[in-house]
This record gives sequence, structure tokens and C-alpha cells, in this order.
Amino acid sequence: MKKAIIGKKVGMTQIFDEAGKVIPVTVIEAGPCVVVQKKTEERDGYKSVQLGYEEVSEKKLSKPEQGHLKKAGVGMMKHLKEFRLEDADEMNVGDIVKADVFAAGEKVDVTGVSKGHGYQGVIKRHGAQRTPMSHGGGPVHRHLGSMGSSTDPSRIFKGHIGAGHMGVEQVTVQNLDVVQVDPELNMLVIRGAIPGPKGGIVYVKSTAKTQPVKKGEGAGISLNPQKASARVNPQKASARNK
Repeated sequence: MKKAIIGKKVGMTQIFDEAGKVIPVTVIEAGPCVVVQKKTEERDGYKSVQLGYEEVSEKKLSKPEQGHLKKAGVGMMKHLKEFRLEDADEMNVGDIVKADVFAAGEKVDVTGVSKGHGYQGVIKRHGAQRTPMSHGGGPVHRHLGSMGSSTDPSRIFKGHIGAGHMGVEQVTVQNLDVVQVDPELNMLVIRGAIPGPKGGIVYVKSTAKTQPVKKGEGAGISLNPQKASARVNPQKASARNK
């Protein structure tokens, strides 16, 4: 990845573009982050940097965490995360990474921990179907029901859907647009929703998706004759709506 930063989800809102269209966005308080550790190809076998975010008092950290941060001389950081960045060689311990590392128009992947929903049944957790509500269904309309044969294999296979704890899982949403960047407020405004509750920690990284590059004058024009006919046939609804 090219760039990365640690942030905190502030919440969702909406903004308007030049044409007056509504854009649903999520506001992230991104950074400032400090480089706590640097790994090199020669010593560690790969290159990366460890970023720290949000200063806390020393008593809130464990002894190993305190020793690790004191060795770096960067202060006490609550959240640490390692990123394999392409320009890790150019960064040093103590460098500050701010929100302006990203620019409006870039594509990013956002990783967070999804909201917790407690203990839920199979209908809410997995979208299972309930049993009929009449003709002797009994008080089991939202129960899981049969899980398989009792003779063979005489057990339930791993991964079978069932009731249980829902949410609190690491989720990554890819290929989101950065709409605005405010380095003074340490703010990233990203189009769409991202995982996690308000105040949840998120990791913003350059997208892993490959962006298609359009070439030539005819780039983006479909060669499908059925679609091409719509551009010249006024009888088609798609042509009338243009």
C-alpha cells in the first residue's frame, strides 16, 4: 500500500456537490499519528512502519507497552498498528503522519470493527426462514429447526448457521472515495458508510483495488450492438431519456 493512517469514526452526515446532489459521507478524525517503529528488509525481512495514535497517560498502558514506547521516545500511545508502506524507507521514528497524507479524489480501503448486536437468533444473524405461522407450527417459528441426519454423520458440521453472538468482527470496505480533507481539523470525509460505532477506531489505507484506465476516444463505449442501437433508435426509452 502507498499510504495509511489511524483514525476515529465521528459519524455520518451528508454534503452537496456542485450539481446539488446529496452525497452521504462519513467523517473520520484521522491522526495525527506518530511513527513508533520502523522495520527494514535487511533486519526484519520486510519493510513497514508502526503508527501510534491517541496519547494516554502512562498508567493506562502495560509495562511492555510502556517499554516499547519509551524506547522509541514518542510518548504514550493508546493504539498501535503496523502498515507495510511502499515509502517506509523514507520514514523515521518520530515522524508525524497527518490527514493531508490523503487528497480529495483518492480511493481508500477502511477497516474497522463492526457494531455489536449481542446474542441473536438465526433469522436476524443469518437471514434464516421462519416456519409457517399456522397449521400446527407451534412455538418454534423462529427456531433453527433440523440441523441434519442423526444416524450419519451423527454430528453437526463446523460452520453450520446457528444462534450466537452477532457483530464485533473486523470488516473492510474497499474502494471508497475521499471527498474532502481538512488538515487543520485532522478530518477525512469519505463517501459512504464504514464499519463500527461512533468513536470506533478505523484504519484508512490506499485501496488494494486496481483502478481501470480508459484509453482512446472510444474508451467506455460499449461494443454491444443491442446497447449501440439505443443510441440511434429514438423508439428506445434509453435514447429518449438522454
